Amino acid sequence: MIQRRNAKKLSRLNRILLWINYFFIISLLSSVASKYISPNHFWMLAFFGLAFPVILIANIFFMIYWFAQFRLHFIFSFIAMLLSAKTCLGFIQFDITSDSISNKDIKVMSYNSMLFDLYNWTKNKQSRNIILTSLAEENPDILCLQEFYTSEEKGDFNNIDTVTGLLNAKNHHVEYTTTLRGNDHWGVATFTKFPILKKGKIEFNTSANNMCIYTDILIKTDTIRIYNMHLQSIRFSKADYKFLDQVKNDTTDTKDEMEKSKNILRRLKRAFVKRAVQADAIAAHIDACRYKVIVCGDFNDTPASYVYNTVRGNLKDAFIESGSGFEQTYTGKFPRFRIDYILHSKAFVSKNYHHLSESLTDHYPIVCYISY
Repeated sequence: MIQRRNAKKLSRLNRILLWINYFFIISLLSSVASKYISPNHFWMLAFFGLAFPVILIANIFFMIYWFAQFRLHFIFSFIAMLLSAKTCLGFIQFDITSDSISNKDIKVMSYNSMLFDLYNWTKNKQSRNIILTSLAEENPDILCLQEFYTSEEKGDFNNIDTVTGLLNAKNHHVEYTTTLRGNDHWGVATFTKFPILKKGKIEFNTSANNMCIYTDILIKTDTIRIYNMHLQSIRFSKADYKFLDQVKNDTTDTKDEMEKSKNILRRLKRAFVKRAVQADAIAAHIDACRYKVIVCGDFNDTPASYVYNTVRGNLKDAFIESGSGFEQTYTGKFPRFRIDYILHSKAFVSKNYHHLSESLTDHYPIVCYISY
């Protein structure tokens, strides 16, 4: 039946669709390649990596379309999907097993706290208290916060004292990217219940609020290094988000559509390149580390990216090891995929990876248990 159907000449519509199919096959293979080629060398591939889920869905559609017509053309998309299977696992997992958690397991949480809603973006004056309450309820043994804010003068916003007062994780390592008026600080923070042996940071020489810190802690008799990072964001402006909404709702003004599209692409390109440089520096630092590591942070990039693949290296991904479903950690408008991660050395076993179901920031807090 398939041979007989394939012997028939394709209709004009099917010939057009086949060429579109070829485009999406090449795009899918390009998105896989983007994991291995730095945007610093060839930045255009990074766009395919960003669009990986959409490209994958298009190939699934074409595979089903050709198969329903008993045409062998479905094999092309099928092969491309097989080649991208490993990348798919970074977005979706099927795990029906139930992990048993013991009191010896280490609870790890990573969260972009968006300054604890310092500027009242949520239009809810209780948001800071709600965020802090959720942290207290989770009470992780290791808490990595990105976009952290604290003030030495404003009692209600001395978030170092507040967090250490709420959690068992009393020991902290905080590094600042910005300080204003001598008392208001923005940066990255790691809190832990384990003794801290050493503190350090990897600076990126950028004006943005980006940094990676590392904290050596003592667990039993082992020294474990915690990396906590916030990598370069796209930094869309309000006008950019407004334009994206107009594109989504098909209400764009064609007069300036081209210029606004170019602005979006410029911002994406700049972020891709800067993150690649940051990822290279972090990966080199991790490779030189003689301790077992736990890596947390907001990478601002998807599992189909050079950044994720480079930082992960030989580490395990907690979501792939013990997560389930289609994972989304960013709640904002773009990109609404997984951009926050918990990675760890192969000597560790991760359990019960999940994200909290509610968040008052533009990120979901992610949590897992680690044992060894």
